[in-house]
Amino acid sequence: MKTSFMKFLCTVLLGLGLAITVFPSHGDETALPAEPETQSAATESVQAQVEKESAEIMVEKRRKILADATAAVAETEKALTALEQGKTDDALAALEVATGKLELILVREPALALAPISTEIVTVDLLSSSETVKAVIKEAEDYLKKGEIQKARPLVANLASEIVFRTTSIPLGTYPAAIKAITPLIDAGKFGEAKAALQAALNTLVVTTDDVIPLPKLRADWLLTSAEALANNEERTNEDNEMLADLLNEARSQLQLAELLGYGTKKSYKPIYEQLDQIEAKTKGGKAGAGWFDKIKKQMQDLI
Repeated sequence: MKTSFMKFLCTVLLGLGLAITVFPSHGDETALPAEPETQSAATESVQAQVEKESAEIMVEKRRKILADATAAVAETEKALTALEQGKTDDALAALEVATGKLELILVREPALALAPISTEIVTVDLLSSSETVKAVIKEAEDYLKKGEIQKARPLVANLASEIVFRTTSIPLGTYPAAIKAITPLIDAGKFGEAKAALQAALNTLVVTTDDVIPLPKLRADWLLTSAEALANNEERTNEDNEMLADLLNEARSQLQLAELLGYGTKKSYKPIYEQLDQIEAKTKGGKAGAGWFDKIKKQMQDLI
């Protein structure tokens, strides 16, 4: 399942011009499996919704990118290339365009501190059971107790299952002034200083983390949505009842995994588990009813 999920994300991201990065794999001698563990049928049943929601979030993030900011950086890079080729007129023309784009941004949004130019998605999908994660945590803790930090480090680095949205932006407090200061250097024939100043300006671009979406929680959300649809059905078959029980059980497993990975506190998960217990009791014996999931849906919204 991990392979299909990653292929889906890669396809979407490439279509949007975005980048995808995955954490490096863990060491060979560890409790963390080298291959994704088999997931339940209930989890697989909501994977399509998880993928669709991930893609929709990416598209929304992409819409917020400012075209003028992107063009300003592109013209800065163009000016640097022109200087390296000895084309000073082209460099000056590119800087003029870059300055104009930056001034437009400042006129439209004078209070804007960071003008986004690109969005990157960093995805880590840890498809492992809670038992496996517990074993890895214990292994890392044992290394830390022995002072073997570098052995624990790759284990801890892999203890994540999430989509992270990062944005690269122009710092409008410093970047425009830095670009304006380069033209006098070129006019004075100080091409080496001008190139260094251009590179320094490009190095000031700021990378921020905008959002982190825990995949186990996202899966639990969709599992509960599917379970609610079955719970509302007064004409459930025996097969439906089994599916409902599986969905609720797997939602609990995904939440336990999210808790183990540190997406929220133990205290925040306790009332959710209690709600799951109540829902399981209410739906036993084929009983159906509306509104049974209202409270847990609100709890899930407040979780992270």
